[in-house]
Amino acid sequence: MSEYHYPVMLSEVLEGLALRENGLYFDGTIGGANHSCAILEAQPTAKIIGTDKDDEAIAEAKERLAPFEGRYELHHTDYKNYAEVLGDRRLDGFLLDFGISSHQIDDPARGFAYRAKEAPLDMRMDRRSVFTAYDVVNGYSEEELREIIQTLGEEPFASAIARSIVRERQKAPIGTCGALKDIVENSMPPKFRSANCAARTFQAIRIEVNGELEGLESCIRGLIGRLNFGGRACILTFHSLEDRIVKQVFRDLATACTCPKSFPVCVCGRVKELEIITPKPLVATEEECEINSRSKSAKLRIAEKL
Repeated sequence: MSEYHYPVMLSEVLEGLALRENGLYFDGTIGGANHSCAILEAQPTAKIIGTDKDDEAIAEAKERLAPFEGRYELHHTDYKNYAEVLGDRRLDGFLLDFGISSHQIDDPARGFAYRAKEAPLDMRMDRRSVFTAYDVVNGYSEEELREIIQTLGEEPFASAIARSIVRERQKAPIGTCGALKDIVENSMPPKFRSANCAARTFQAIRIEVNGELEGLESCIRGLIGRLNFGGRACILTFHSLEDRIVKQVFRDLATACTCPKSFPVCVCGRVKELEIITPKPLVATEEECEINSRSKSAKLRIAEKL
């Protein structure tokens, strides 16, 4: 198994995809290709189409998938560009794993981790982009900072943190993860300060830099529209904002007629498109959480195309 990224809920994903002979599967966030390798090993006639914005992830995936030559293709692009990647091809299943990879967190040069004190404020998943966390922290207005930290980070002290960032950057630009972490920590009442109290702010800035929620709903709907009958959608989320979007899309597509009960016949013509396999999302086992603490916040939702 690749150390690039520890695959979350691997067995649950494999079971959830209900792999078919000669099936075509889309791994939209391929990372270190551990999920994809497991799919190709479990179903010897299956094929994978994988995408990732991170060039290092694509390089790692290419190396890991080498033994499966002819059964995969890789694209260095955002999974939201699925239409140009897939062309007119239909799918028997897809996996979206929205978690940031272990490699991205552990590599200080990528600037994702608040524990990496001297790391530059970067946070780009796609390093071809010129927009970084530095631009957000040093360029956004106090109101814009408050809004994203509150909305994307669900941080109760967003106003105080935004105010502190603006005040400190007037003295000198904020350039490192450690500097930002200290500002966030010092913005909070003492009883709320902890080793990971900056996590929500860093999450918010990372989501903003990478546009993680932009177009997410339409992308999920579009991929579900590409599924063959009985095809499966498996989506791993790691915070409530993502999970809420997935949950709402699944519920909407699993709803048939919405006409008032007083109507004698249906006039809306709405047809149920999905069967939800997981009414409540699956979570990692205690054993997995002990091995990989980053799986603690993961939720897996599965649905089947009708």
